[in-house]
Amino acid sequence: MRQDIHSVGIPVLCLSCEARHKGVCGALSPEQLVDLSKHAVKHTVERGQEVVGDAEAVTTYSNILTGVAKLSKTMTDGRQQIVGLQFAPDFLGRPYDAESRLNVEAATDLKLCSFPKSAFDRMMEQAQGLEKRIFQQTLRELDEARAWMLTLGRKTAHEKVASFLVMIARNVDPARASDAPVAFDLPLQRADIADFLGLTIETVSRQMTKLAASGVVRVQGRHVEVPNLGRLSALAGDQE
Repeated sequence: MRQDIHSVGIPVLCLSCEARHKGVCGALSPEQLVDLSKHAVKHTVERGQEVVGDAEAVTTYSNILTGVAKLSKTMTDGRQQIVGLQFAPDFLGRPYDAESRLNVEAATDLKLCSFPKSAFDRMMEQAQGLEKRIFQQTLRELDEARAWMLTLGRKTAHEKVASFLVMIARNVDPARASDAPVAFDLPLQRADIADFLGLTIETVSRQMTKLAASGVVRVQGRHVEVPNLGRLSALAGDQE
């Protein structure tokens, strides 16, 4: 049996990992992957469980292999605001920071590949492209945060809910054609969606019903089907 030249020397742990192809580990050579994989552990975090707490000392970083992570900030009086979502193959963590600046929770069951902070920090010194990958993800997250500021500040309730569904759909299957159907399970409950969008639960439910009635989406419980993402994106006020 011939071995794919692109997989020669790649650890078994990394062969089928999307983070190796599209995530930060794509910047590592086979030898560097072998070194990092010696410290890596694949594990599952069940939905609702905390991955890392706000202001908690950072001891590990992780690649998201499957699932969705919820990022939030909590005020001193206990009020919480969801400030973002992360999807596979995103990198969870912020190099050079000793403490986490956010609370990270599993919005769905998460499969993670985690490694000690010390091992990854050492690898960043050895791999020239690794720091660049982290920087590129940081810039992408900044662009997404700015786009979300527009959504929250200027869009109608109808556009906000449509924008949220577009965001989930694009991250579930980023390679699909613009007119191809896509299906997914909502990673957040209606209360969390309302919190994320700055709306009431009733408004979120009403707008979801309107989108379903118009045939733009099909909704059954938490399962959503989008026959044509371009049409949904147009209602969100975005360009596909």
